[in-house]
Amino acid sequence: MNLFYLRYFVALAHIQHYTKAAEQLCITQPSLSHAISQLEKELGVPLFEKNGRNTTLTQFGQEFLTCAELTLSTLDAGIESIRRSAHGEGLIRLGLLRTLGVEYIPRLAANFLKENAGLNIQFTFHTGVTQTLLDGLAAKKYDLVFCSQPPANLDFTAISVQKQDLVLITPRNHPLSSRHTIELLETVPYPQIFFEKSSGMRSVVDQMFSDIGAEPHIAYETEEDQVIAGLVAQGFGIAVVPYMDLLLKLDLHILQIRSPACERNLYMVNNNTVFMAPAVRYFRQFVMDNSAF
Repeated sequence: MNLFYLRYFVALAHIQHYTKAAEQLCITQPSLSHAISQLEKELGVPLFEKNGRNTTLTQFGQEFLTCAELTLSTLDAGIESIRRSAHGEGLIRLGLLRTLGVEYIPRLAANFLKENAGLNIQFTFHTGVTQTLLDGLAAKKYDLVFCSQPPANLDFTAISVQKQDLVLITPRNHPLSSRHTIELLETVPYPQIFFEKSSGMRSVVDQMFSDIGAEPHIAYETEEDQVIAGLVAQGFGIAVVPYMDLLLKLDLHILQIRSPACERNLYMVNNNTVFMAPAVRYFRQFVMDNSAF
């Protein structure tokens, strides 16, 4: 069914006069008559009937008008939404590590909204461990994720946006709690709380022990930084974790690791196989422009 014919039909239904409707539509009256004739032929029923000098809808025309107006309204709304998206409006779906949701991501999102105050932009925020976030990115649940470095075999682009210092944390009454700095090798005799293998931190800590040729004693594994810190505070073991302000509020001791190198890079990751909407592309550039790297 011809979309222009639908618009012509709705205009004529409201104006109820062929000549006036044609003038408003900026077409000739024969063109309008032809369009209505084609619609009636396709539907198999008359849509209009003469009423003096005016043209009124038949009962079939009344029924079809409701359908045509709803169809055009839905289509016009969709067109307008797409046009707004093309100008940088729309939804930006973020996946992020929980620690980045305390300050880093909220600050970036808030500043981006301030810079684009005239646009209708919305965010959704979803937290998880690195592997869960990357799975969500591959499944098109997120537009961008902020996590540890993804495996090289994935068709993702990863840009380093932040560094985190890694520290050793111990219970207050631990044999190492009198120290302020430590070599990682000195931690090997003690039970440790490790990140679960789905966490991006696991590969970082594994690599640190591999660099010194040591095998840690893993007593417990879990996914979240905060949970590990809580377990350490209660005496379940020691742990290498990213530094976070939460550590200062718990009953534990923080040690600087002298060697090996103990920094963790965090990345903004996107899926190369998925079209990036303008709003997402602008936010991605905003993050890059405001990155320390």
